[in-house]
Amino acid sequence: MSDLSSSSPAAEPLTVMGAGLVGSLLSLYLAQRGHPVRLFERRPDPRRTGQLEGRSINLALSDRGWRALEGVGVADAIRQVGIPMYGRTMHDVHGQLTYQPYGQAGQAIYSVNRGHLNRTLLDLAEAHSQVQVSFGQQCLHLDLKGQQLQLLDTASGREHTESYTRLFGTDGAFSAVRGAMQKTDRYDYSQHYLEYGYKELTIEAGPGGSWLLEQNSLHIWPRGQFMMIALPNLDGSFNCTLFFPFEGPVSFAALQTPAQVQEFFNREFADALPLMPHLTKEFFEHPTGSLVTIRCFPWKYDDDVLLLGDASHAIVPFYGQGMNAGFEDCTVLNQLLDQHGDTDWPTIFSEFQAQRKPNADAMADLAVYNFVEMRDRVADPRFLLQKKIEAKISSLYPGRWKPLYAQVTFSHTPYAEAWAAGQRQDAIMARLMPHIQTEADFDTPEVQERVRQEMEQVAGA
Repeated sequence: MSDLSSSSPAAEPLTVMGAGLVGSLLSLYLAQRGHPVRLFERRPDPRRTGQLEGRSINLALSDRGWRALEGVGVADAIRQVGIPMYGRTMHDVHGQLTYQPYGQAGQAIYSVNRGHLNRTLLDLAEAHSQVQVSFGQQCLHLDLKGQQLQLLDTASGREHTESYTRLFGTDGAFSAVRGAMQKTDRYDYSQHYLEYGYKELTIEAGPGGSWLLEQNSLHIWPRGQFMMIALPNLDGSFNCTLFFPFEGPVSFAALQTPAQVQEFFNREFADALPLMPHLTKEFFEHPTGSLVTIRCFPWKYDDDVLLLGDASHAIVPFYGQGMNAGFEDCTVLNQLLDQHGDTDWPTIFSEFQAQRKPNADAMADLAVYNFVEMRDRVADPRFLLQKKIEAKISSLYPGRWKPLYAQVTFSHTPYAEAWAAGQRQDAIMARLMPHIQTEADFDTPEVQERVRQEMEQVAGA
C-alpha cells in the first residue's frame, strides 16, 4: 500500500465517475493517499438490487489484477472466494476431452464472481472515511472548460451540478466522460464490433453442490465458427457463455424456437446439454450481448480529466484481461503518483497515457487473436502439439523463451512487449513445426540443431 505520509499535506479533493470494478478500486487507491474522493455511479447500488446489469457474471483474475488488489489489501479476501483454474479443458463434439495447462505447475487464473468482487470493493470504498459514494447519478452533461458535471438523480428526478478540480472517468465502454472529450478538437475514436454476440447460460450444480465438470479448469467447446466456455462457481454450478454469430445459417437469428435450441445443443454440445436443465428458458430470457473494441486518444483533457479502464480501452473478453488491464491502470497511476508526488498532475496524466496507450492497443489485438485460438485452434491436434513443443523450448531456454500466454497472464511484462515477443515466437514456430510431426521429434538431432540456431538468433536480437 502507499504510504499516506507521502501524500500532499492538503491533498486535493478528487472526483471519480463510475463505481464499477475500476472506479471502486481507483477510489481506494486515491483515498489511501489522503485524497477526499467523491465517487458517482449511474446505476443503483448493486448491493441493494443484487444485480450488475448486462455484464458477465464470472471474471478471470490473473497476476496483474492480483497485484492491483494487493495494493489496497484485499487480495487475500478475494482469493478465498475464487476458484483456481490451472488450464483449459476442450470438449469435442463427441464429448472427448483434451487438456492444456495454462502455465507451469501451480500457476492458475481464478474464476471470481463479478458481483462479489464489485460489492467487496464498494464496501471497502464506503468504509473509508475519505470516500463518498453516490448511486443513481446519471451524467447528463460534462462542461470540460467549466469543470462541472451536470447530474440527474434518477431516484428523485432532480438535476444538480457538481464542480470538480480533477475528474477520473471510469464509467465503462460507453463512457459519458469520454463522450464529452470526443467533442473536442482532433479527438481520435473508433469502435469495432465483432459479428458475434454472447449469451450467458448455466450448468447446474450436482447433488450436494458438487461440480459435474472438473472445477479447476476453464472449459471450452470449440466449434470453428462459434464456441461455448464455462467457468466454475463456488456453489458447484458453472457460468457458461455461448459466443455465436448474430446472423447467418448457424446463428442467434437462426434459433427462434425452444426445439431449435434443443436440437442445436444436442448436436454441438451433447455432453453439456444434460447438465443444463433450464437451457431454453435461459436462452430466450437472457439478453444477447455484443462484443466491442474501443480505442481512443488522448485519454486526458488538459490536466483536469483522465480516462481509465474500459472508458479508454474496452476490449473483447477472450484473453480474460479486460478487468486485469483496468486494474493495472490503477497500479500504474499509483506508481506515477509515488514517483512524481500528488500535485504534479500534468506530468502524471501525460506519462500515464504515454505508458498505457500502446499496451492497451496491444491487448486489444491480443484479445481478438485469442478469440480465433479458442474458437478453432484449440481443437486442432497440430496446435496442441505446437503448444507442447513451445513448453519444451521454454524449459530448455527459460531466459529466452516465455510463452505468450504466460507473459500476458502470469507476468507484469507490458502488453506491447509481450505481443511483440509472441509474434516473433509465432514466426519461429512456423519455421520449426514442418519438421515436427510428433512430440518425440523434438528430441531428434536435426530439430535440436534448428532450435539451437533459432535461440541463438533470439539471444543476438
